[in-house]
Amino acid sequence: MQQLSRPARRALLVVHVAVSVSWLGLTVGLLTLGITGYTTGSPDMAGVAYRAMKVFGDWLVLPVALTSLVSGLVLSLRTAWGLARHRWVYLKFWLTLITVLLSVFSLRPGINRLAAEAAAGTPHPDVSLLVAPAVATVTYLFLTAISVLKPWGLTRRGRRLREAQSAEARAGRARRSSIKGASLR
Repeated sequence: MQQLSRPARRALLVVHVAVSVSWLGLTVGLLTLGITGYTTGSPDMAGVAYRAMKVFGDWLVLPVALTSLVSGLVLSLRTAWGLARHRWVYLKFWLTLITVLLSVFSLRPGINRLAAEAAAGTPHPDVSLLVAPAVATVTYLFLTAISVLKPWGLTRRGRRLREAQSAEARAGRARRSSIKGASLR
């Protein structure tokens, strides 16, 4: 697959970093609203918090999550990092995919249920809407850290690819030096 041009890679990297950091901020906001709804003694305040969570869940969670996933996938497939060459990239992909799925199938339905209860005037605080954003926040902080630190090494596939590239480079140098030596004679 052809690699991205430098300007395209840089633009996509900016989009990916911006949306990924936005996803982290969004989960911190959801966690704050969840804590507010869970701990307040006021049913009105809990209702407002849960309805605000619904706005975030309906309008931001899915587009931000999918943009992060897709931009990261394109960056990994269309740059030298590759999807399965480095352990940190591979782990980041799978954790992002899992959190996208959990956001769609667990977080949003829970938010919708609490918002409906709040609209009916009977919000019942749910600890799962504290746990989900808390776990998501820790996960996104971890993903941010491994993106910056790039720990661990190559995967088995990455080592094989690097060895093949090194062998090709050595063969190319040997061919060039033998051609150069032949032309000097």
